[in-house]
Amino acid sequence: MLSAETVNNALIITLEGELDMHTAPPFKQYIDNQLATNQVIKDLVLRMDKIKFIDSSGLGVILGRYKQIQKRGGRLIFVACSPHVHRILKLSGMQKIAYFTDSVKEALSL
Repeated sequence: MLSAETVNNALIITLEGELDMHTAPPFKQYIDNQLATNQVIKDLVLRMDKIKFIDSSGLGVILGRYKQIQKRGGRLIFVACSPHVHRILKLSGMQKIAYFTDSVKEALSL
């Protein structure tokens, strides 16, 4: 479902498959654990090119993590969203609070 790495002050997560009511809780727990144990993390970079589906549970988890990142002075950055996922994120208002890039390299250079 996910793989992750920390580069400088960014937690980069590559998601696969679906982010829904079944997969959102472990995703939330993983990010919360990373944020609790690594105080240097400011930015949350979500690589979305392998996500096929996202529902309100997934959106809720992302929004909650955004609030945590924002308290640290960080940013939420989506990378390589498919047109379908980008549309869902846009309809949910994520473009007002997050950045969208085509590559991790671009995300890290913001």
